[in-house]
Amino acid sequence: MPSVAEQLNKVVEKTERLLALYSALQEENDLLKLENQSLATALNASKDKTKDLEEKLRVLKVAKSFSGPNEKSLDIKQKINEFVQEIDKCIVLLKK
Repeated sequence: MPSVAEQLNKVVEKTERLLALYSALQEENDLLKLENQSLATALNASKDKTKDLEEKLRVLKVAKSFSGPNEKSLDIKQKINEFVQEIDKCIVLLKK
């Protein structure tokens, strides 16, 4: 049967190993947290860029629909003119 001193030495050695493992895991955890934070920042930047590009695409589609003499753009322009005329009529009626 091992003596009390030997058992105590084993406990101390195991405790030191556990502390070393804990320290290594803590460092790894810190590194992973930093990596996670940088990835989250990159993701947010990508989302912002995607939103900007989607907005630019929407504007380009609207601009394209107004450019060129196709039927759809002529219909849209005619509707806008009709709305403007209707608004002008309403303004005249409000002034009376």
